[in-house]
Amino acid sequence: MAKSTSLYCRLVEGKELPAKDVSGSSDPYCVVKVDDEVVARTATVWRSLNPFWGEEFTLRLPSGFHSLTIYVLDEDTIGHDDVIGKVSLSRQQISAQLRGIDSWLSLVPVHPDQEVQGEIHLEVKMPEQGHPRVLRCRLIAARDLAPRDPSGTSDPFVRVSCCGHTQETAVIKKTRFPHWDEVLEFELAEDEPGDSMLSVEVWDWDIVGKNDFLGQVKVPLDASGPMEGWFQLLPFPSSTEEPRGQLGSLRLTVRLLEDRVLPQHCYQPLIQLLAEPLRSPGQPAASTALAVLEEVTSGDSRQDVATKLVKVFLAQGLAVPFLDYVITRELTRTTDPNTLFRSNSLASKSMEQFLKAVGLPYLHAVLKPVVNRIFEEKKYVELDPCKMELSRGRRISFKGSLSEAQVRESSLELLQGYLGDMVDAIVGSVDKCPLLMRVAFKQLRRRVEERFPSPQHEEVQYVAISGFLFLRFFAPAVLTPKLFGLREQHAEPRTGRTLLLLAKALQSIGNLGLQPGKEPWMAPLNSVLLPSITRVRAFLDSLIEVDSTQATAGEGMSVAPFNPSATVKEGFLHAREAEEPSLLPRFAFKKRYFWLSAQALSYSKSPECQEHSCIPVGHIRAVERVDEGTFPQPHVMQVVAQDGTGQLRTTYIQCKSAPELWQWLWALRQASSANGAMLPTCHPGTFRTARWTCCLQPNRAAPGCSRTHSAVALDEWSDPLDPAAAAQSLYGHLQRAGTRLWEAVAEPEGSVAVQSPELKLGGGAVAERLRAVLRDLDAAHEAFARGDGVSNPPTATETDAATAT
Repeated sequence: MAKSTSLYCRLVEGKELPAKDVSGSSDPYCVVKVDDEVVARTATVWRSLNPFWGEEFTLRLPSGFHSLTIYVLDEDTIGHDDVIGKVSLSRQQISAQLRGIDSWLSLVPVHPDQEVQGEIHLEVKMPEQGHPRVLRCRLIAARDLAPRDPSGTSDPFVRVSCCGHTQETAVIKKTRFPHWDEVLEFELAEDEPGDSMLSVEVWDWDIVGKNDFLGQVKVPLDASGPMEGWFQLLPFPSSTEEPRGQLGSLRLTVRLLEDRVLPQHCYQPLIQLLAEPLRSPGQPAASTALAVLEEVTSGDSRQDVATKLVKVFLAQGLAVPFLDYVITRELTRTTDPNTLFRSNSLASKSMEQFLKAVGLPYLHAVLKPVVNRIFEEKKYVELDPCKMELSRGRRISFKGSLSEAQVRESSLELLQGYLGDMVDAIVGSVDKCPLLMRVAFKQLRRRVEERFPSPQHEEVQYVAISGFLFLRFFAPAVLTPKLFGLREQHAEPRTGRTLLLLAKALQSIGNLGLQPGKEPWMAPLNSVLLPSITRVRAFLDSLIEVDSTQATAGEGMSVAPFNPSATVKEGFLHAREAEEPSLLPRFAFKKRYFWLSAQALSYSKSPECQEHSCIPVGHIRAVERVDEGTFPQPHVMQVVAQDGTGQLRTTYIQCKSAPELWQWLWALRQASSANGAMLPTCHPGTFRTARWTCCLQPNRAAPGCSRTHSAVALDEWSDPLDPAAAAQSLYGHLQRAGTRLWEAVAEPEGSVAVQSPELKLGGGAVAERLRAVLRDLDAAHEAFARGDGVSNPPTATETDAATAT
């Protein structure tokens, strides 16, 4: 059993940030840090004091983390980025809110003396008797110190104070991983009080100006016996109240979830019970465990439940039957076809999450070329007269500003071109659309036709599909391409406005003209919208032309993305081996195409090349960033793996950008998370000119000077499926809703209490079966907590028999 600590963090937006650029604006982005490790970075929002990021991360963390800190910075093309402020939350603050934190929090200033990191290795010996009594403090080493110099390193030394006396170690130049191995001695007075403290401070030596503080440790002198170990460096206590509100605010959502994930076989009875109506469709819709789960799922947890159900049934090969089941239930409750799938019901959320899980590669193939062109051209586009800036619409000429009519004409021409290319790409993408999506849409249309068979409702059959495909998939991706992986950065304001207008146009197309746009200034686009609607109807007809044989094949495809040999991530990177001799480090990295699966990290000269180098995932012992400045190239990470002889081999991999570096880092850590022999330490530098660049040790075989990390930021849909974790989450939802569920089921017949119609129509029997399954899972968790292990779970027949007894 694995204990999982996950931290969900959504960075929504900022407001009233201070201007850091001469233009009177800022280019803000956020960096997320857990203890001493940077675990995530948002994209930059250009020229905005009220930025919207909307980015979310699920961080899989070590169980003993202490704090979460979010820094807001202003990106600068030249020089260092400016720090705007930060928000810090301790683990206690987060865990105290059972439903998480969701609010605006004021940014506070970032003081260098408070921004400390790393640990120091000390040994303190204090004699209990003797005269004179001599305290010996051995300063062995430090690691992961904050970089205080422009080179990305520091020049650390230690200042130790005791009984009114102060001594210092030597200065170790240009390293964040110093080794001193010095002993400082202090003679203690006979009447020295027992509550005295040994103060150990680490400083960065500067030849000009004052030294920079790197952290401190306080050691009580009343400790019995010698003390030795690694101690976390702490900041100076803050003496003043931090001013709040002057640096703006950050809106964020943070939730902490700690789970013990059992072996996958323990969840099989729960999964089998949930899957019963999908494998045996004849049962009454309300007499199923899925109906009970939907009934007890509240609005704020509906998306999470939908996500986990989609993942579970994708792995089971039951994605389409699951969608058919929840859609049929939704249709049964719908009387007005105009409101169909407009709410955030479990059916709507499940289809939305299904499209993301199955359709992202399709989305990229269809929209990415046009979106990339919009970002590259950066044209000024505006149709709203109230928002036109005539001087910004000026072309390269000496005729001054354009008139409003000229700006509208130019904008209309550009929008028609972009929109036409998008519609062309969409209607021509039938063969690119995943078979599983086409099967799901065919089933959706059939169910809508059965529920609303009248000829006057024929349009609803089309709108049901286009509402999901255009309103919940294509249009949101055009509006925020960063959140769908179409771009690495958010759009600047000018490009963002173009994308907004195009998203509005796609929404109008998705509504098939049934809901005209509210803005009259969008009317000039009708010359493109109306013909596009006709083409989209024909596209939807072609999309669902899938016969029963193809439907069966499509269902099998749902399992393929999660096979061990399936590619999780791929792309061109640059690589070099640590042992590779090179006189010119700049040219040592060679371009290679990488594939990552649950089994291996492979790479070759090109995607078509048959000769592959391969690192088995089970042999990986560490995946870490390399300190900036180690190589002339930025954004380098290292993969340390054990070869066939048991020797450790390091492969350095260079990425194009910081976001790409983190994506590969997280994917590799996630793939190797089950490895049992991971290294506790490694070198964040390289061995060059007879010493390590990080800790300056001359021995190539010297133990690593920096702790390795295991934090992983999970991208909801690009990470490999973990069925056990998804099932554990569903178990948690049912467990938390248990009291309300059992009370509702226990109401006697004829009681005046209002009972859910879902539970009155046979839900009681299935609720009892659910209770038995949850009891078994409770017992399995308790057995693992005691260290007893767990036996194989009972079969569905055994569970039913036990419940009947």
